Amino acid sequence: MNNKGCFGIGTVGLIILILTFVLGIWAYTTYNSMIKSNNAVQKNWANVETVYQKRANLIPNLANTVKAYTKYEEETLTKVIEARSKATQVTIDPTNMTEADLAKFQAAQGELSGALSRLMAVVEQYPNLKADQQFIDFQREYTAIENSIRAETVNYNAAVKEYNTSIKVFPNNIIANFSNFKEKPLFKADAGAEKAPEVFTE
Repeated sequence: MNNKGCFGIGTVGLIILILTFVLGIWAYTTYNSMIKSNNAVQKNWANVETVYQKRANLIPNLANTVKAYTKYEEETLTKVIEARSKATQVTIDPTNMTEADLAKFQAAQGELSGALSRLMAVVEQYPNLKADQQFIDFQREYTAIENSIRAETVNYNAAVKEYNTSIKVFPNNIIANFSNFKEKPLFKADAGAEKAPEVFTE
């Protein structure tokens, strides 16, 4: 009887040990997977910031080129410069980003996009400016950057969707809650975002 009792206790202990080991391995791999997904989101966010910064870096040269050819568009150009200033001042911590943070970022970048579009429309009135090599170079870079912005925001959203799914599904959400993994916001599509940027070339 005693041997059976000891054997019984030993079996239960062994089962508990195996279950603990299996749960430990699961928790370890799940946590590491979430870390990788989170890092992917941060990497893609860095790419988003980089392409938006590249666009902002084009503005000073654009302003100088436009000023050389136009004498009556100061207000339109000023709005571009002001919108650029606002857009570059909005910074986000990707490790603790909220929907409000991303909405503010998008609003500032959208304001700059609108100001640039209005300026590009005005340029149509100045054939000499359109033919200027610096302006032509700007158009080429601007188009490439706008396309990159679209690509990088899509990549960011894909990374966020994968991350958000990984922390919300059961039983991963148990680890996520204990480890303080929080859902991250997605870029919302702007009206007309599916269209290529207009550069008004002839």
